[in-house]
Amino acid sequence: MAFFERSWDTYHTIVAHDLMEHRALTSACARALRQWLRDRPLTSPSSFAGPAMVDLGCGDLTSLAPLLRELPLGSYTGLDLTASVLPRASATLGPVPYPTHWQQGDLLSWATDGPPQRETPHQEAAIDVLHSAFAIHHLNDDDKEVFLRGARQRIARNGLFLWADVFRRPGEAEAEAKRRYGDRVLSGWSPLSAEQKRQTIDHIQALDHPADRAAIQAVAEASGWHWQWLWQGHHDSEALARLTPA
Repeated sequence: MAFFERSWDTYHTIVAHDLMEHRALTSACARALRQWLRDRPLTSPSSFAGPAMVDLGCGDLTSLAPLLRELPLGSYTGLDLTASVLPRASATLGPVPYPTHWQQGDLLSWATDGPPQRETPHQEAAIDVLHSAFAIHHLNDDDKEVFLRGARQRIARNGLFLWADVFRRPGEAEAEAKRRYGDRVLSGWSPLSAEQKRQTIDHIQALDHPADRAAIQAVAEASGWHWQWLWQGHHDSEALARLTPA
């Protein structure tokens, strides 16, 4: 997270030049959300009020804001470890016809601390839509399992969790996945300066723990989730998974 605090220019260059395939990923996310909204059963008060969405590691919403503006949400909560990004996210999103909330915090605590107190007697504590993009890979494997179990307790019975992230090939060692990604940065991310490439690789080596695709799917299913791969990028790294309560 400190990487993004120090290096917004680098982050925006990565997004602007689609170096991590944000465009295709966001399109896949939009299709999944619209399909879920069409198929969603109207069985609870929140069904009519619009779904409550939580975005873990929301960043400044550079990629997701256009989609959020058109979704019929009941509420949106953006959570990020970097407090200074939250006003930027609010400004990027702009006015929307549903309440928004901005929270500084880490996603593991969010999952394990339990739902907040209800503000009204009729408010549902469960989350209808959970979204996280390029954030959960900062957790180690044990913490990912804790997160998945905790998030399962917080999501509504008919809820949707969209997890976009970098993942390892099945059976690939973490060190090899990081080396492979670093080689990709060095050889293919020409819009970045040499210093920006170095900072990016340093961040990957120090803080990233991409999950093994097969292993994390098994962990999720053991934690009470159905798992479906919706989209996979061209580099055996970026991918989008659709998780629903089992």
